[in-house]
Amino acid sequence: MICVSIAEKTPEENLKALKDIDFAEIRIDRMERPQIPGIKKIFSQPTRLIATCRPGKISDQKRQTLLTTAISAGAAYVDIGLGSDERIKKAILEKAKSAGCKVIFSYHNFKTTPAETKLRDIIEECFVSGADIAKIACMVHSDRDNIILLGLLLDSRPLVVIGMGEKGKVTRIAAPILGSPFTYASLSSGRETAAGQLDKINLEKIFQIINVEYIQ
Repeated sequence: MICVSIAEKTPEENLKALKDIDFAEIRIDRMERPQIPGIKKIFSQPTRLIATCRPGKISDQKRQTLLTTAISAGAAYVDIGLGSDERIKKAILEKAKSAGCKVIFSYHNFKTTPAETKLRDIIEECFVSGADIAKIACMVHSDRDNIILLGLLLDSRPLVVIGMGEKGKVTRIAAPILGSPFTYASLSSGRETAAGQLDKINLEKIFQIINVEYIQ
């Protein structure tokens, strides 16, 4: 239920961070000059891993190469941004499907939480595009935003919902209880990869207090 989001700078630091972790996301885009040998080494580990490489400082072509390398090495999931170039999406999707790697199509809005109707259209687009899991992550500014995001879980398909920011923290606890296959946590306090992210130890404590099984 808890996926630890890891964003270390080198392959060696990522491997060290994976010690005693059962399920993790590797933020390839946060690595310093990620190269194929390091990606192969990380994703050949027995830990269940999500390969994530957000657009920005890495070119689309290199993102495709790094993600398909992770898939070939043994990634359990690959996160493909819904807004990625169609050719890149198609190439990564085909590679994932052929390798038995589950596909997460993700939508991020770092400014606001759109209307529920728009978000449901986005979810539909994720699954039409070939997602095994759709991920919706939006900045939360009000209780109503949290209600909109958690209400999306009425959809019976696999859907990860995340409210970013301080006000969105409740979604990181409530969403997996209400049906999200997992939620994200940081490795430790101060190592967050997104605004409002709780650390693994504290999130585990919360789930223990409310008697929820937190390891999938």
